[in-house]
Amino acid sequence: MDISVNHFSPLADAVIGVFEKKEVSNNEPKIVVNRFLSEIVSWYEKLRNAMDIRDDEVVLKSAIERILKRRTLLGGNGKRTAEPLLRELIWAHYFPNNTLPESMIDKIAVSIDLHLALRNYLLKNKVLNESTLNEWILQLTSCDISRLLSPNTEKQAMSNLMFHVMKDLVVIQDDAEDTKNVQVYLAVRRAFAKDDVAFLRYYLFQQIFGQLTQENLAKVCSSFIKGYREIEYQMTYPLREKIFVFMKKRVAIFFILEDVFRQNKGTIKILLQDSEKLKAEVFAACNARYKSVRSKVNRAIVRSVIFLIVTKAVFAFGVEGTYEKWRYGHFMWETLGINMGIPPLLMIVASLFIQTPGKDNSQRIFDKISMVLFESEPKIIPPLKLFVHPPKKKSLLPIIFGFLGLLAFVVSFGLVISILRDLHFDTVSQAIFLFFLTVVSFLSYRINLTAHSYSVDEKQGLLTPFVDFLIIPIVRVGMYLTEGISQVNFVIFIFDFLIEAPLKALFMFSEQFFSYMHARRDDLE
Repeated sequence: MDISVNHFSPLADAVIGVFEKKEVSNNEPKIVVNRFLSEIVSWYEKLRNAMDIRDDEVVLKSAIERILKRRTLLGGNGKRTAEPLLRELIWAHYFPNNTLPESMIDKIAVSIDLHLALRNYLLKNKVLNESTLNEWILQLTSCDISRLLSPNTEKQAMSNLMFHVMKDLVVIQDDAEDTKNVQVYLAVRRAFAKDDVAFLRYYLFQQIFGQLTQENLAKVCSSFIKGYREIEYQMTYPLREKIFVFMKKRVAIFFILEDVFRQNKGTIKILLQDSEKLKAEVFAACNARYKSVRSKVNRAIVRSVIFLIVTKAVFAFGVEGTYEKWRYGHFMWETLGINMGIPPLLMIVASLFIQTPGKDNSQRIFDKISMVLFESEPKIIPPLKLFVHPPKKKSLLPIIFGFLGLLAFVVSFGLVISILRDLHFDTVSQAIFLFFLTVVSFLSYRINLTAHSYSVDEKQGLLTPFVDFLIIPIVRVGMYLTEGISQVNFVIFIFDFLIEAPLKALFMFSEQFFSYMHARRDDLE
């Protein structure tokens, strides 16, 4: 395609305008924290985040949510919470020192108080049970604060571009167009922006009610339950995962396009008039992404190994060791060693087989980017056609597939259990080993997906179906267990309330003391 004679599509032109917009400097006073304390807290934060398996894109929001939970637990409000929250975020290096304006304190305080007012009204009128309501308000508040601190308008513009390109490529035959559009929007947010459940709820909340303000607070309070039911319906929509997978396989196109725009701010329109230069930039962006995969994979492996070692040590000595001491009168050191060492070792070995895409993949990405930029209605992939209630057909295939799935489960776990029995593992040791084997398999699978997140229209390998037959049952169990761990991980509880709360209180006192001593020193001059 000779793109030099083409005009930009209206969608692409709008997104280019966002990237070309010049930043306005902010000269107002900034928040400054003690550098020594900041270094200590940042190391603690790295260790704490290794205990919590989350995507990098939601780490800031999760930190805000954690701080809010701790500081509002005893009745904190916006005024008492906003400034300490921002200081903790700067301590932990989520933002560089002396970059957040002091005016942000008042904005954060307003957000906290508005959401607390919403919570108090809903709790008073018994709209939802307290546990569910607390979860919702905490998520809405933390997402709102995260967007205030890091609006990332360019990422939002690219998300909107992907939504408009992809929404007509999904067809739900037996449901409303509005419902389909909402599902495509959620899938794009999950695949491209890497939003979690909290962010998805937050964006749907804003679509229904708009930005929460003092002016619309009463209206939101009165109609909240209706919006809540709509949001929960969309979040549990039966076709959501199929649409998400469809989006995820095309997300690399928009990642690379975003990189090209970021690297060529100020000259984007000039670049897009030259086909060869654009192709070179796309290939360079692809290569940079492919190289970054290795560092991202290594970081995920380190975090996962730390998570496994700490959690595994607690299980090994707290559960398995206690059982063996009671059952046999002594620790079974060989069993404990295998149980503690094998899962992290498997994680490291699995990482050695991860490969990144090649030039043929970069060419496919360039071809599809050209369509997005220069075609008003780009059809980058054949449409996905779905039914909420597919027509019933008399067939034995569902029964056969169900039987094969059960067979895969039995073969996979049966093979592992057989090996463990040969190694003289007792029932408890087997259960713990299987628990961590499934978790490791899921974490490794997710890391492998990270490595292939930039692959477009990739073909399956010859042995892929056979490997999937044996591995997928273990990975699926690991997914459910990992999600459960993230909800009830007592190691996380220990970090958040028994370690972090007194530690951050001590640091806050120390910073105030250092400021006092600095002021006294100035008095001597």
